[in-house]
Amino acid sequence: MTTHIISPVESQIAPLRDAYREAIAQKRLKLATGIVILIVATLAASWGAEVDLATLWNKIGNFTNYFNRLFFLDNGQRVWTDLPEWFWGLKKWGKQLAETILMAYVATLTGAIAAFFLCFSAARNIAPSSTLMFTVRRGLEFCRTVPEIVFALIFVVAFGLGAMAGVLAIAIHTMGALGKLFSEVVENIDLKPVEGTRASGGTWAQQVRFGAVPQVLSNFVSYALLRFEINVRGAAVMGFVGAGGIGQDLIEAIRKFYYSDVSAILLLIILAVMIIDALTEKLRHHLLGDVSS
Repeated sequence: MTTHIISPVESQIAPLRDAYREAIAQKRLKLATGIVILIVATLAASWGAEVDLATLWNKIGNFTNYFNRLFFLDNGQRVWTDLPEWFWGLKKWGKQLAETILMAYVATLTGAIAAFFLCFSAARNIAPSSTLMFTVRRGLEFCRTVPEIVFALIFVVAFGLGAMAGVLAIAIHTMGALGKLFSEVVENIDLKPVEGTRASGGTWAQQVRFGAVPQVLSNFVSYALLRFEINVRGAAVMGFVGAGGIGQDLIEAIRKFYYSDVSAILLLIILAVMIIDALTEKLRHHLLGDVSS
């Protein structure tokens, strides 16, 4: 049996080939235009931010030299040659690090609970009124826009030095950040359970409780755990303004040029954050795995 393959003639192929080349040329032109715009925008931003590459190149040695000094003891030896001398304040730093982690925990829990109760009013699909949604959204924007360190300074003035100021500052910022994330999760839910609860005569609170919460709870916990990781780092900075935690000793060591103390404290913070990140990451994946299964 003979099979005949009918090939299109050149007059039919030529227009298709030309159209393909034109489409490719347009894509390349768009790509080149985008790259040029990106370069121009970067140069303009660098000029506006007074970024001087010459200064960066000339001063980069000061940056690397500072980090090199962090690994020398006062007697001139490398820090790892005398670990007891390097971590002479381990007991004190350990207590301060524990305080930092507790600050992050309390602040995350407080902020997450507040965000949980506010996010449903900020979600476009189930908010009880547009006025309430607008008000809640603007409030959450304010909470997450003002830097934590600014809140900490305000609370230090109000309540004095200590961990309370740091907890309140981190909690407010966490409420704003998680409120935004939680509301976006709520806006992506399946509305059929909510509509079913409404059709059966349920109140708005009952619609949220039985129609929305079961769909979003695991994602809420996952985001809260992720925020806890961030807050551990943030809590370490709160001590810079006297708001408790290990940051107070860290900024003091930096100001007094106690290089080995700076490296020891930084190492403790890094190890603590790594352990917390690993544990919370496993828990988050476990929760999200349950959702997908």
